[in-house]
This record gives sequence, C-alpha cells and structure tokens, in this order.
Amino acid sequence: MKDLSIVIITYNSRKLLEPCIESVRHNTRSLDYEIIVVENGSEDGSAEWLRTQTDIKSVFNDRNRGVAPARNQGLSIAEGRYLMILDVDTMVEQDAFATLVACMDAHPETGLAAPKLTDGGGEVQLSCRYYPTAVTKLYRRIPLGFAKKRLVRETLADWSHDSERAVDYVIGACQIFRREAFEQVGLLDENIFYGPEDIDYCLRMWAAGWTVMYFPQAVVKHLERRITTKLLSKMTLRHAWGLAHFFWKYKYLLNTRKLNGCENRKKG
Repeated sequence: MKDLSIVIITYNSRKLLEPCIESVRHNTRSLDYEIIVVENGSEDGSAEWLRTQTDIKSVFNDRNRGVAPARNQGLSIAEGRYLMILDVDTMVEQDAFATLVACMDAHPETGLAAPKLTDGGGEVQLSCRYYPTAVTKLYRRIPLGFAKKRLVRETLADWSHDSERAVDYVIGACQIFRREAFEQVGLLDENIFYGPEDIDYCLRMWAAGWTVMYFPQAVVKHLERRITTKLLSKMTLRHAWGLAHFFWKYKYLLNTRKLNGCENRKKG
C-alpha cells in the first residue's frame, strides 16, 4: 500500500495545475505516493496535457461536477494508507507531505489534519478555525473593520499558528485523512457543489470520535484563487446554496454549542 494518495481537481486551471504537480514531484521524494487528478470538464487543454503524464491517475469528466463530487471520484480510487485533498492553486514546500504523514503516524487519534498554509508572500493564512455561524459567514463578505474584529476569535487570528493544535476545522485547500477514519466517515457530502464541504467533513470526523489537527511543521503555499468574488455569479449562488444546506443539515444558524468539535468536546 502506498503511503499517500493526493487528489487534485482542476477546472480550467492548466496554468496552476502543472506547477502544483511539479512541486509535489520535486518535494515529495521520500514517500511512496500517487497523484490522482480529476479533470472537471475544462476547456483549456488540461485534459490533453494530463493524457501525456504517465505517472498520474486521471479521471475525465465531461462537465464541472463540483468540488465534493469530483473529489469523491478521486478518493474512491485512492490506494494510500493516507488520503489527501489538495487544491490546484497550491505549491508544496520541501518534505511537507512526508512531515504530515509522520505527524499522523505519531497521533493515531487524529483522523484529519492540515499543514500551515502561507500566501505568495510567505504570510500565514488563517486556515484553521472554530465553526462559523450564519452571521460570521456574512461578516466575511463585509470589508470593514468591525466585521474583521468580529472574526478574530473564529479564525484564531490572535494566535501565532506556530504550534500543533486541535481545531474545529481546517480549510480544504490541503487536508490529509487517515484511511481508517475515511472509511468510517465516508465520502464528502455531494449536496455541496462548492462551499463548506471542508467544514462538514471535519465536523463528521469529530462526530465519529476522531480528532482534527493543525500541524505547522508542514508548510504548503496557497495562492487562494477565489471563485466567488462576484455577488450574483452562478458560482456564488451555488456557494450560497451549499451554505444553506450546511446550516439546515446541522440545524443551527447562530449557536455552535451543540456541534461536535474541539471546543465543545473540552467543555463536555
């Protein structure tokens, strides 16, 4: 069995896909790994390029099936003892994935974890958080000081991000799963085309008795290409539907106390 299966989905992202994969190849030499790319109906030559890459398992869709369904296609054929979802707008630092695997080996209670994410300038991204509410999701759309202040606690903005920590959830730009946990929890929620599938999956990990961890020893650069910047774009509306589904699924809007997670487990 391979150490790690890395699942990447791409949709019209040829310019990002090649450097992302090259960074994996160059900086993941100490692991026995596989790369699985789900090509989500692109029209930019991604499919043609992938067909020339003999070391990549490729899945070709004739349309954009969305994030969760496409990732599930890749996860379903993964053979590693650890499984990873990786955004196409990332660049892997030296031995980042080997470090993540070592951290998971050292923490058998951990079902899902993530590395430290940095932006193009090397600044730490606030990638591990407490569960959101409907109000804090709205605040993220308001570029004003009072809104940012309200998000400090949820995004752990007042924490250095330099030490291991159990957290409610980590964003889906790079998540590693233990196979045993994945087989117990199941696939991503395909009712979420694009949106909080990462929050949902971490919540399900906690509910199944696993811990969600942040491991800053491993570093991945994340360019964070947002695709919901337009207020009324088709993707923004699909994102809003995903959020509505999430809040309906867990029957909450403003109070996260009943949710399974790091903070509430400590209180319990």
